[in-house]
Amino acid sequence: MSDPRYPIGRYEPVVFSEEQKIKWLNEIRQLPTLLEGAILNLDEAQLQSPYREGGWTVHQLVHHIADSHMNAYIRFKLGLTEDNPAVKSYEEKLWAGLADVQSLPVNVSVTLLHALHTRWHAAIRDLTELQWNRTVIYPSTQKETTLWYLLGMYAWHGNHHVAHILSFRRVNGL
Repeated sequence: MSDPRYPIGRYEPVVFSEEQKIKWLNEIRQLPTLLEGAILNLDEAQLQSPYREGGWTVHQLVHHIADSHMNAYIRFKLGLTEDNPAVKSYEEKLWAGLADVQSLPVNVSVTLLHALHTRWHAAIRDLTELQWNRTVIYPSTQKETTLWYLLGMYAWHGNHHVAHILSFRRVNGL
């Protein structure tokens, strides 16, 4: 049996290609709709259930995707406008426990993701290969990371969490 923490496997970076770029850009553009479909008709009890043993609730997961992808959007903007900037990390587990995540319905984050992904896709869809190779630095690791790597990682991230919710639905007969 596969690891339920990684229902689509771990992210594996690949070499730049036009075909891969188009695939990942489409995944970025389509993620909000896929997420919306994944949570469609889940009731409050189901949303408040962990998506896997030891995992966040589906509710927290939806808000986490919005938090993560807002950070991603800013990282891309910094990477495109500054030379090798250090990007801020964040304590995602602590963010998942904050009042907005606890009190707001998931549709707030889904709506946010629709707008965010529209802006994000528009900002990056026409980048050159040279721009895709611009870098940012993660302070915790001091590692240079290309925007190309980030594109793949965030396309994977959205699909990874949608797969968590779809797996939750399958396991629970939803």
